Amino acid sequence: METIEQNTFLHGKIARPLIQFAIPLMFSLILQALYGAVDLMVVGKFGTTASISAVATGGQVMQSATVIITGLTMGVTVLLGQAIGANKPKEAANIVAGQIKLLFLVSLLLTILLICFAEQAAYIMHVPQAALPETIAYIRICASGMIFITAYNAVSGIFRGMGNSHSPFLFVLIACCINILLDLLFVGVFRMATAGAALATIISQASSFLFSILYMKYTKKHKLPFCLSKQNFYEKGTIIRILSIGFPISAQDFQVNVSFLIITSIVNRLGVVASASVGISEKLFIFLALVPMSFMSALSAFVAQNVGANNITRATKAFFIASKISFFCGFLVFLMTFFCGDLLALLFTKDPEVIAATALYLKGCSFEYLMTAFIFCFLGYFNGRGRTKFALIQGIITAFLVRIPLSYIFSILPQTNLLLISIAVPASAFFELLLCVFYFIKLQKETKHIIP
Repeated sequence: METIEQNTFLHGKIARPLIQFAIPLMFSLILQALYGAVDLMVVGKFGTTASISAVATGGQVMQSATVIITGLTMGVTVLLGQAIGANKPKEAANIVAGQIKLLFLVSLLLTILLICFAEQAAYIMHVPQAALPETIAYIRICASGMIFITAYNAVSGIFRGMGNSHSPFLFVLIACCINILLDLLFVGVFRMATAGAALATIISQASSFLFSILYMKYTKKHKLPFCLSKQNFYEKGTIIRILSIGFPISAQDFQVNVSFLIITSIVNRLGVVASASVGISEKLFIFLALVPMSFMSALSAFVAQNVGANNITRATKAFFIASKISFFCGFLVFLMTFFCGDLLALLFTKDPEVIAATALYLKGCSFEYLMTAFIFCFLGYFNGRGRTKFALIQGIITAFLVRIPLSYIFSILPQTNLLLISIAVPASAFFELLLCVFYFIKLQKETKHIIP
């Protein structure tokens, strides 16, 4: 049942297999980020500032729905990794069957909610009046393809749990190429603006899922290393197990996005320029935090398999290795966002007002990247050990007791600006880092593990 990648997870050197697993994840994140970024870039080139605001805000609403799916699939990745590490193929098959049942129902519910309440979501976000119709259209069109977004993430989560990060990268590469071509066609040629960008997104996701099914069916090397039968779908308790691990991750990611939506809503009150600037900054975050985000996913799978094999020491060593690499890259990103924010903004718009405002916001946010380098590695480690409830609790505390209140307070101060508002970002990251450090120490004491 085991593959070469799984063997290297459990035995031998740590850094090499961890990095080899993280690199395809990194490229996958780049390509996934390109979905929203390309939409924003193409719309920015052929559309208006209002269109940029619509795609930025609509994209955040869709991201809040998507993270529910990705959080649940992370639960599958962890449980599947533990089952594979413990050499239990029947349990692995039960987990996959449970995922299929659970995610079908979740995707159906999200589709209905997003289509029916797209207008209310836009109003809650305080979307500028000029961008309101396009924002609603973007949300509804993207929501109609939620089943494909769900299916793609489900398949990718299974492969990552098996220790295979190359196949999900291939899936997203195909989807991204199709998305870029359709963006240029629908937005650039047919002038469909935000509706064209949304349509391109769901078609590309559907194409990616179809390819992944054919890939598993006709490629012997990448078939599931266990048999999936009808009996697995009748196994009781599997969905509860997935929810016990995946729901806290999903809820954590969701509340983070909700906090971003609230902050965006606060900033939207300042006008279209501020709205577009913060939207661009949030799109850039995905690219700028690539390394720690990749290690978070890599550690979740790596640690899970070693927990299944009862090797906590190896799992903890992997955390420290990932943290060192992540911090080095985070320091480089800090320098880039602090000194070169205007150059980064140029990737999305030529509007001098938006460029200046984005650079201002990025300067204040830059210190965040020094701390998220560690935070994401901590969360990946906690997830792999099945301690996902902590991630949810600390996320809620950080967002709703620190980041949102500070953002609101700074936004209503006399002569406020985006630099002042952005200070809430590193302030909340510092608080979150402290919580992670304290919990990590507590966890080591619980397991009587000696930190290297």
